[in-house]
Amino acid sequence: MALNDLYTDKQAQIYKRTRQEDWFILINHGAVRAGKTQLDNDLFLNELIRVKELAAKEGVDEPMYILGGVSSGTLETNVLQEITNKYGIEFKFDKYNNFKLFGVKVIQTATGTIAGLKSIRGMTAYGAYINEASLANKQVFDEIIKRCSGAGARVICDTNPDHPEHWLKKDYIDNPSENVLSFHFTLKDNTFLSERYIRNLIETTPSGMFTDRGIFGLWTIGEGAIYSDFDEKIHVIDEDDVPWKTITKYYAGVDWGYEHWGSIVVIGETDDGIKYLVREYATQHKDIDYWVSIAKEVIAEFGSKIPFYCDSARPEHVNRFVDEGFYAYNANKAVLSGIEMVAKGYKQNKFYIVRNRTKRFLDEVYQYVWNSKTGEPIKQHDDVQDAVRYAIYSNVADSGNWLY
Repeated sequence: MALNDLYTDKQAQIYKRTRQEDWFILINHGAVRAGKTQLDNDLFLNELIRVKELAAKEGVDEPMYILGGVSSGTLETNVLQEITNKYGIEFKFDKYNNFKLFGVKVIQTATGTIAGLKSIRGMTAYGAYINEASLANKQVFDEIIKRCSGAGARVICDTNPDHPEHWLKKDYIDNPSENVLSFHFTLKDNTFLSERYIRNLIETTPSGMFTDRGIFGLWTIGEGAIYSDFDEKIHVIDEDDVPWKTITKYYAGVDWGYEHWGSIVVIGETDDGIKYLVREYATQHKDIDYWVSIAKEVIAEFGSKIPFYCDSARPEHVNRFVDEGFYAYNANKAVLSGIEMVAKGYKQNKFYIVRNRTKRFLDEVYQYVWNSKTGEPIKQHDDVQDAVRYAIYSNVADSGNWLY
């Protein structure tokens, strides 16, 4: 079978170069669904075979290799399960969540926090594969590079783009050499995708930064309004227009405040994923007793088992909710992922705001803007927006430990 039967032209080009040249770091970066991780998964398997041969020449019976990702969950989803599905390889993990493959001991480490250093300090690695490298803690990334001191060691990275001042871009992608190879992917590089799929993905990706990064693979920064697809004429509706009988679940988001505004919002969602912001409670200079009383109002109206996804910045307030018998979560506060999920609701016309129930929301949404230097939202006019994000993203993402 020819290489082009297995890979796209971009993948085949990179595969050939990695076989023909020596290199130390390979970074495949760019759009979602462009074929970066699929190629890197195959290169990872090839590297394990190569590493075993190199180590044997040095008299090392069981060489070690680092497999890094933001969390064990992302490694399972993006790498290990994909390899199992494609090649039928079953991984047998030891008590430390490591495994052996092709005679190589693969050490898994979480790169998302500094805690990832624990599993790799002091080791000699014959290579590494870092999934979602732009999300890695820089100290952990640097330590992985240092650990790769075995003969012929190489480091494979894949990543979606981030802001243009990101250390991975400035230190590595913008400084290619014979030791550092980097390749940029756009969505259309994946010629195995159907035109229908590409068209649908483009049409449902939020405008601005999310399209620049997700479709064109650009390291760009947001400018202007964060929710540029929000249209008051479309997305703000009267309470009488809410299809109450089709809503099958309710959940709440909580952003604590005092000098800045605190808020509790309630989202109603139908079985087909259409969401409605049906209640907003927002005010300043209120203590936890006030928010407990608001939560009791929410429960009285929407049911005793409605979950509250709470800002973890005030753990004593979350604990008070728990003590009151409320179903309380620590919210998943991933900023860009959460914003993207809310923004998709506007882009796809699947998120609506109920007029006369959401005064603060409309005050904020047009003033909720990107910081052009950091690539993060400016911390102003964001209190209800944060509560909405906590609710919508936490409802589908891993929201941490159940606190009830």
